[in-house]
Amino acid sequence: MAKKALCIGINDYPGTASDLSGCVNDAKDWAAALTARGFAVETLLDRKATGDGIRAAIGILLAQSRTGDCLVVQFSGHGSFVPDEDGDEPDGTDECLCPYDIAGRGPITDDELFDLFSARPPGVRLVMISDSCHSGTVARFAPILTPPTMPGRAAPRRLVRFLPPAVFLSRREAAKLGIGRALRRSSPPGRYAALLLAGCQDTEYSYDAWFAGRPNGAFTYVALQTLKSLPARASYQSWYKAIRRMLPSQQYPQTPNLFGSSRMKRWRVLE
Repeated sequence: MAKKALCIGINDYPGTASDLSGCVNDAKDWAAALTARGFAVETLLDRKATGDGIRAAIGILLAQSRTGDCLVVQFSGHGSFVPDEDGDEPDGTDECLCPYDIAGRGPITDDELFDLFSARPPGVRLVMISDSCHSGTVARFAPILTPPTMPGRAAPRRLVRFLPPAVFLSRREAAKLGIGRALRRSSPPGRYAALLLAGCQDTEYSYDAWFAGRPNGAFTYVALQTLKSLPARASYQSWYKAIRRMLPSQQYPQTPNLFGSSRMKRWRVLE
């Protein structure tokens, strides 16, 4: 049985004026934790994490897998939504992940991820860990300022990992979205083609945070802290429950979620 992972972190979003701080650290921290658990890890950081680069790396990861393998795809960066073109979404939008070159090349939608993940061979356990916003409303988006955790003019800010669709869509495409989105049960990126451990609900934001002066995603920080104390042979459901004891919090009002079949949720963590 092989254990392989792809860790993606994007702080730099050229052409958007919406750079982040903690996503590259997230990817490096996940890579270190996964390597310690026996995974062979590839990382895509900032300019290497283009849309085509991410699609190609996922394709190779799945093409080289065999029955019994455990695969992890981790993403930290902006999330957003776009108009649904095939009519499979009740609220008329597709969730998406934002690659480095989103301003010029567009996002990676949940439909694309579903197609990519569906190519996994039978018996391959595929887990996606996503520390990004999958949704929200344009009207509610704004940087959220918190008291600085360090002195100085460059004191860190707590930002949401959501990129407004108007930043990368044409005016005509953005107009299809209307003013806001309906509340509904999430249809997350990848759907049930993979088990998805997500940083927030589909009507919430994931936060770019700072801990002891170092930037990280709030969800990533909590997930990795709880991972250290999990008992042997713990399930993803147990890990998720440990995460939920720490999030949401007063400082980070995001509610992580676990999307997948009942059988997937009973898989042993990272095995």
